[in-house]
Amino acid sequence: MQQNKQKNAPVRLKEGQIIYVTIKRLGINGEGIGYYKRKIVFIPQALPNEFVKAKITEAKKNYAKATLLQVKKASPDRVEKRDPYDVGGIELEHLAYPAQLEFKRDVIKQALEKFKPAGFKKMDLKATLGMADPYHYRNKAAFQVKKAKSGQLIAGLYKPESHFLVDLPTFATQGNLTMKVIRTTLKLLEKWHIPAYDEHKNQGVIRTLVVRESFAAKQAQLVLVTHEKRIPHVMDLVFDIHNALPEVVSIMQNYHPEKSSLIFGEETHNLFGQDYIVESLGNVSFELSARAFFQMNPKQTKVMYDEVKKALALDHNDTLVDAYCGVGTIGLYCGQEAKEILGMDVIPEAIADARNNARKSQIDNAQYEVGDAKKVFAKWKKAGKSFNALVVDPPRTGLDDETIKQILAEEPAKFVYVSCNPSTLARDLCLLTQKYHVEYIQPIDMFPQTARTEAVVKLKLK
Repeated sequence: MQQNKQKNAPVRLKEGQIIYVTIKRLGINGEGIGYYKRKIVFIPQALPNEFVKAKITEAKKNYAKATLLQVKKASPDRVEKRDPYDVGGIELEHLAYPAQLEFKRDVIKQALEKFKPAGFKKMDLKATLGMADPYHYRNKAAFQVKKAKSGQLIAGLYKPESHFLVDLPTFATQGNLTMKVIRTTLKLLEKWHIPAYDEHKNQGVIRTLVVRESFAAKQAQLVLVTHEKRIPHVMDLVFDIHNALPEVVSIMQNYHPEKSSLIFGEETHNLFGQDYIVESLGNVSFELSARAFFQMNPKQTKVMYDEVKKALALDHNDTLVDAYCGVGTIGLYCGQEAKEILGMDVIPEAIADARNNARKSQIDNAQYEVGDAKKVFAKWKKAGKSFNALVVDPPRTGLDDETIKQILAEEPAKFVYVSCNPSTLARDLCLLTQKYHVEYIQPIDMFPQTARTEAVVKLKLK
């Protein structure tokens, strides 16, 4: 008996060991998953049905991680990458785009099968809505700056699971203007001998270049995130940026002296131009300050919000609650036919932006409150306000327990859940399906070339 147990036990692997394995499927992060003598192995850049040579980089009791060395038998869905870099944000660039869309639908299906919300087997899970051109869609970049061994400044992203900065002179998912601003600014920093931050010595000036691009206005905002308050030759730098890049209408400095992986510090001030740039969705305009949240793919954002609008099917008798409203994007875009829009968010700056965006877009049926669901719902009830329509767009952690309790207590007839995380969506549906059934789930590809997927879920009271 003991011999049989040992015979059936997964093999022990060692770091540095070379293995040959057939890939069975993709994991939720887009990595290839294979089994080497019953031991599960995760291999980034490998695709289903491929036979690959790999090197073990991490060997644990129940799993192993490996680096792809060679594809011995390639998948018909394998394509040539546009970006010759090993960084995050392009983990599926080697997978043909139609197969990416199928994968993103399947990730949601896997999450439903894992958590098993009521009726999950009969849920209408639609085909993923993708892009005609799945490149150059990102309207924002935050590239770290570092002095290379050659003495030149580089700007880019870190290699996965490392602190090795990869210089990115090109990046196919970023907007063209964004990349032009970053590379030009990098040259001007060198011209004026403005040093990059050195985290080991905890000294230097420029930590990060953050660029946000307005696709509607064809303008950009540049934020210099600095370790020190004083930037040498700052006005010379600003003058040169303005001359070389007239599209940059806002240059900001964010002061971030702490040793931290967070991009921004608490203090931001204007070096040149406007405090914000303006982006538009349909007839709604949004003023975006340096730290304001906005979807990174404006084209697909409109596709997604049109799906939300269709699912809500609001009319002039409806009162819409936009929970987790941020700067008001979903409510202001989708709720113009409603009698009233009620938005809530725990971030005061976001609520200030939402009020301003409603005013700028001449939408006068919107009201916004700072606070969590429990407090704001109670306040609205006390004021005699009721609602029959709800849209939630929570962070990746999903809905908090209090918000779910409030939803189940209020029972809005029209209810749409916008999800950026299939796992927390499936988990939340386990509770929400106590009173609702899922009419359909519409996956949307907001981030082509990555493993991330979003979904619009239409729910109906039982």
